Amino acid sequence: MTEFRFAEPFPSAGLSHGLAEWRGLVDKALKGNDFEKRLVARSADGLRIGPLYTRQDVGRGSAAETLPGTAPMTRGVKLPNICGWEIAQVYAEPDAASANTAIIDDLAGGVQGLTLQIAAPGQFGLPYSGNTIEHALKGVHLDVCPVALDAAEYTPDAAGALIACWRQAGLPEARWHGAFNYDPLGTLATTGALYHPVDRSLAIAGQFLASHRHPGVTVLAADGRRYHEAGASEAEELAALLSTMVAYLRAAESHGVSPADALPHIAIAMSADADQFLTIAKFRAGRRLIWRVAEACGAVAAMPKLRMAATTSERMMARRDPWVNLLRTTMACAAAAMGGADRITVLPYCWPLGRPDVFARRTARNTHHVLMEESGLARVADPGGGSFAVEKVTDDLALKAWSLFQEIEAEGGMARALVSGSLAKRITATASARARLIATGRMELTGTSAFPRLGADGVTVKRHAEPLPQDLNGVRIAPLPKSRLAAPFEALRDRADAYQARTGAAPKVFLASLGPLAVHAARSTWIGNFLAAGGIASVVSDGYTNSADAGQAFAASGATVACLCSSDAVYGELGEATASLIKTAGARRVYLAGRPKDEAALTAAGVDAFICAGCDAIEVLSALQAIIETG
Repeated sequence: MTEFRFAEPFPSAGLSHGLAEWRGLVDKALKGNDFEKRLVARSADGLRIGPLYTRQDVGRGSAAETLPGTAPMTRGVKLPNICGWEIAQVYAEPDAASANTAIIDDLAGGVQGLTLQIAAPGQFGLPYSGNTIEHALKGVHLDVCPVALDAAEYTPDAAGALIACWRQAGLPEARWHGAFNYDPLGTLATTGALYHPVDRSLAIAGQFLASHRHPGVTVLAADGRRYHEAGASEAEELAALLSTMVAYLRAAESHGVSPADALPHIAIAMSADADQFLTIAKFRAGRRLIWRVAEACGAVAAMPKLRMAATTSERMMARRDPWVNLLRTTMACAAAAMGGADRITVLPYCWPLGRPDVFARRTARNTHHVLMEESGLARVADPGGGSFAVEKVTDDLALKAWSLFQEIEAEGGMARALVSGSLAKRITATASARARLIATGRMELTGTSAFPRLGADGVTVKRHAEPLPQDLNGVRIAPLPKSRLAAPFEALRDRADAYQARTGAAPKVFLASLGPLAVHAARSTWIGNFLAAGGIASVVSDGYTNSADAGQAFAASGATVACLCSSDAVYGELGEATASLIKTAGARRVYLAGRPKDEAALTAAGVDAFICAGCDAIEVLSALQAIIETG
């Protein structure tokens, strides 16, 4: 029998030699361009994201060399369960009947856990008064289906109603499964108000935990999602979560509950977004950081009981062309699963628009089934573990988050950071920097700022109910509002729709595409997408071979604004004459796609402004809409 050696055709290269050779080839391909600027990215926390990682980047003693269930818990608190993570869904229906209908349908389709969003000051949802929760849960097997609450300041009352449901079902306390999720600090952050002063609210939280230590129920919640939705970076979300958890451990200890006994009753929740590697790293770093706190306060024995919940980010979702949200939530769910989340909620694709219908809920739960059953993610322990990139980013993120956590604690803790506004200031700065990247095209939103779709997208849903008024005066601060990434572009689209409703026609710009299609196509296509992101239609053609034809076509188009599109060489031949003729034909504004060398001559001929990659799209499109509106 012939022995085959499959590796023989490949040369053997030592690690250092191979890396040096790779870097030499890269530098050759870059042709003098800076390696760091062209191939290295930076996260919102300033973490370096390189193009290639090796074992040298991780080093010995990393989490990659540990096993799930061993310190520092980066790789998980237990071995994987072939049943996978808990498939959860949130219900914020305005009445019990519609909530129950959605719940029963979802349970039949594979949902395993429920979250009831309760109408409370600052949020919409299901009323908790009377028998509303009981009616919403009619037909639910509460002995096997965990029920979580999202009730803000109404949590103690809503928890009482849920306990009554468990008791009415005849369940002994040992078979209660769910989460009350009382989080006064998170409520203060998002709504800016509480019933009581902060110290009193923390004391109530500590007493609430001390009074409700049911075996299968978490009582308080350290919820990083609130800060993520306001624009926080990964490290900021982790630091806020960690400081909140520490505040609740202290509150519980002041009521006689040790950290080891309190930790299993504090739910941990974070957002998962479409940045796959950072989301995986965030959940892995989160466990590592919680373990470090547990180690410091003698609660390591409680770590196997730790459960981490994930919800796909609402911040990343868009109202326009919401079908793209299906891609975003699928990636986020996969990342949360690979990061080791125990309970995952996939928000239906139309959530930013309003109440999910049957199809939206079905696609949300089927996202889990495809990833769990067809992709087999549930059968792998720490899928990202051992990847040098994931391990390095996890380490860097944990260190950054710990540093921010120490800053919050040095100020006096999470409560102080919220009341003083220091945390809000930091998160606002992060959100503003991210918005700037999006506006200038350095961070693209598919379907919104990149490849936008004009016209109706076929999605119609009922609007969410209005939040209850925030009429609480125990403490008042400036809230951290939710900040969806697509919102500035959506405001432009809404403005364009209002113009169309008012005039009967969509705002439009005439594209003076010069030369053959092969010459102008790149810039014509780019500027068409750029305009569509603001709801502005393009009057297009195959191209004009002379300035006179372009001028005549503009005059016949009915547009009041034009944009020249072609190569720099054609601009040199036809740009000045075309701009002059279009201005003579009545154009209120003439733009040019690109930044050719002869800007001065083109400006003198009638070009008012140049649109190019890197410009502030929100600023340009807003000004352009104003010109069209006054046309």
